[in-house]
Amino acid sequence: MDIRLNPDQQNIDDAVTRLCEGFDDGYWSACEAEARFPHEFHRAVAEAGFLGIAMPEALGGAGLGVAEAAILMHAVARSGGGFAAASAIHLNIFGPHAIVVHGTEEQKRRMLVPLIRGDEKACFAVTEPDAGLDTTSIATFARRSHAGYIVSGRKIWTTTAQEADRILLLARTAKKADGKKPADGMTLFYTALDRKKIEVRRIPKMGRAAVDSNALFIDDLFVPDEDRIGEEGKGFRYLLDSLNPERILIAAEAIGLGRDALSRAARYAKERVVFGRPIGQNQGIQHPLAEAWAYLESAWWMTMRAASLFDAREPCGAEANAAKLLGARAAFDACKKAIMTHGGMGYAKEFQVERLFRESLIPILAPVSEQLVLSYIAENVLDLPKSY
Repeated sequence: MDIRLNPDQQNIDDAVTRLCEGFDDGYWSACEAEARFPHEFHRAVAEAGFLGIAMPEALGGAGLGVAEAAILMHAVARSGGGFAAASAIHLNIFGPHAIVVHGTEEQKRRMLVPLIRGDEKACFAVTEPDAGLDTTSIATFARRSHAGYIVSGRKIWTTTAQEADRILLLARTAKKADGKKPADGMTLFYTALDRKKIEVRRIPKMGRAAVDSNALFIDDLFVPDEDRIGEEGKGFRYLLDSLNPERILIAAEAIGLGRDALSRAARYAKERVVFGRPIGQNQGIQHPLAEAWAYLESAWWMTMRAASLFDAREPCGAEANAAKLLGARAAFDACKKAIMTHGGMGYAKEFQVERLFRESLIPILAPVSEQLVLSYIAENVLDLPKSY
């Protein structure tokens, strides 16, 4: 069993690392301070051909797997841009998967080619204020109209809606009570983000200010029939195709963030001299950082195992969830230890680790809670009774 990156995968890591070197700490600090989307970074990634890394070659993508996408996102997050960099391109990597699998050939060309080229940006509107992780309880409704649907409702935590041209939208087309199963009656759409019909309110938040999160208020948005993905009422099932890839990519991004924090901490520990010796010579500094490396390394190979299983079309739900859990925890641990290594300067923006620490909370909270991850593993691996 070879658990190293193969030459092609290593080339991806090297190429992305070189690309990211053009965007230094000053760039990401400015984007954070100004709450400004990193357009230049997004354009550079698009021009390098990485936005379509997992999209079909016939559409201009690279046709590679989730393993290669994870390597891409890990390198991006490790580069110093953290989750600001990763979130600027994250949706392009996993979000359109439902369109790839369930869209018509016309839809794939019309919807995916502009994303791959970087000519359009999209946002992903699923979560609602009163539903949270209970997606089957969403209330946004799409009622039939002439040649399409009229959609009204609310969404929350919609990333990049300030910048997006298109919206991937999950809405009910039938009431939950009328279906045989709670997941019945939800339909997936990919359509223009009409700002006359969708009010987008930015949510001030703890970190990752460069990439916006939003509350959406949708009031009689018209969606034509040609913008419906697949069959009416099966949208939730289509989204399930994206759940494991999303968990894998979030894990990879978290690990990249943690590795950047660890690298900064180790560098500071070698340079900072106290009582006539570098603080990195002290085991009280060395051991926590060495432990952080071990956690990050183990999380990385769980992530790559999950990705390889997915690409082989084998079951990977437990591994994808475990990767998300381990990656998030390892990243938070590394970022906390990086701040502690810097001492008081860890609290200063100059050394960047406080920014990485704030962003390290994102993968703990999203896209699924630790408790649901553990419940999934308990039920599906340990064969314990469902707890909720």
